[in-house]
Amino acid sequence: MKLTELLAATIEELKGRETELKREMFNLRFQQAVGGSLENPMRIRNVKREIARIKTVVQQRKAEG
Repeated sequence: MKLTELLAATIEELKGRETELKREMFNLRFQQAVGGSLENPMRIRNVKREIARIKTVVQQRKAEG
Protein backbone atom coordinates (compact mmCIF):
# COMPACT_ATOMS: atom_id res chain seq x y z
CA MET A 1 0.00 0.00 0.00
CA LYS A 2 1.14 3.50 -0.70
CA LEU A 3 1.26 6.13 2.00
CA THR A 4 -1.74 7.95 0.53
CA GLU A 5 -3.77 4.73 0.76
CA LEU A 6 -2.67 4.23 4.36
CA LEU A 7 -3.66 7.76 5.31
CA ALA A 8 -7.06 7.34 3.66
CA ALA A 9 -7.83 4.04 5.45
CA THR A 10 -9.60 3.76 8.79
CA ILE A 11 -7.87 2.39 11.88
CA GLU A 12 -9.88 -0.84 11.62
CA GLU A 13 -8.78 -1.34 8.01
CA LEU A 14 -5.17 -0.67 8.98
CA LYS A 15 -5.28 -3.17 11.83
CA GLY A 16 -6.79 -5.77 9.50
CA ARG A 17 -4.05 -5.18 6.95
CA GLU A 18 -1.43 -5.41 9.71
CA THR A 19 -2.83 -8.78 10.76
CA GLU A 20 -2.65 -10.04 7.17
CA LEU A 21 0.94 -8.86 6.84
CA LYS A 22 1.97 -10.48 10.12
CA ARG A 23 0.50 -13.76 8.91
CA GLU A 24 2.40 -13.40 5.63
CA MET A 25 5.61 -12.61 7.55
CA PHE A 26 5.18 -15.78 9.62
CA ASN A 27 4.72 -17.85 6.47
CA LEU A 28 7.75 -16.28 4.78
CA ARG A 29 9.96 -16.90 7.81
CA PHE A 30 8.66 -20.46 8.08
CA GLN A 31 9.42 -21.13 4.40
CA GLN A 32 12.89 -19.68 4.83
CA ALA A 33 13.61 -21.80 7.91
CA VAL A 34 12.30 -25.04 6.45
CA GLY A 35 13.21 -24.76 2.80
CA GLY A 36 16.08 -22.35 3.02
CA SER A 37 15.07 -20.49 -0.11
CA LEU A 38 12.28 -18.13 -1.06
CA GLU A 39 11.00 -17.01 -4.45
CA ASN A 40 11.52 -13.38 -3.45
CA PRO A 41 13.74 -12.87 -0.40
CA MET A 42 13.17 -9.11 -0.56
CA ARG A 43 9.51 -9.69 0.27
CA ILE A 44 10.42 -10.14 3.96
CA ARG A 45 12.01 -6.70 4.00
CA ASN A 46 9.06 -5.13 2.18
CA VAL A 47 6.53 -6.71 4.55
CA LYS A 48 8.47 -5.47 7.60
CA ARG A 49 8.49 -1.95 6.22
CA GLU A 50 4.80 -1.98 5.42
CA ILE A 51 3.97 -3.19 8.95
CA ALA A 52 6.09 -0.34 10.34
CA ARG A 53 4.31 2.20 8.13
CA ILE A 54 0.92 0.96 9.30
CA LYS A 55 1.96 1.11 12.96
CA THR A 56 3.26 4.64 12.46
CA VAL A 57 0.01 5.85 10.90
CA VAL A 58 -2.06 4.23 13.66
CA GLN A 59 0.10 5.85 16.37
CA GLN A 60 -0.18 9.24 14.70
CA ARG A 61 -3.96 8.95 14.59
CA LYS A 62 -4.10 7.95 18.26
CA ALA A 63 -1.93 10.92 19.20
CA GLU A 64 -4.20 13.31 17.28
CA GLY A 65 -7.16 12.24 19.32
